[in-house]
Amino acid sequence: MIEIILSIFVIMGAFLSLLGSIGLIRFPDVYGRTHAATKSATLGVISIMVATFLFFLVVEGIFAGKILLAILFVFLTAPVAAMMVGRSAYRTGVPLWEKSVQDDLKEMYEKKMNEPQ
Repeated sequence: MIEIILSIFVIMGAFLSLLGSIGLIRFPDVYGRTHAATKSATLGVISIMVATFLFFLVVEGIFAGKILLAILFVFLTAPVAAMMVGRSAYRTGVPLWEKSVQDDLKEMYEKKMNEPQ
């Protein structure tokens, strides 16, 4: 039974990582690409790491705390890194896709530019 559960986690992780890779190729702008890279690829990596942790815990009888720390590290740093890449791209003037319908940051940056120093 544990082999089936581990296989499900590994297959799900591989599928999510594949979706993230396809999103990196298919999405038209940097903002969509960062979304694809962080959401699906992060969940894919975490799923594979959970399978690895469960394998060592159940099959080998070893508690691998380093894998739990790696899961936490990926879970916390990947979204923050994507946000920083997106914010840097926006601040340097990388345009949104021409079919984008909403720009939430435009009003915020216009207000900041009009504030007295």
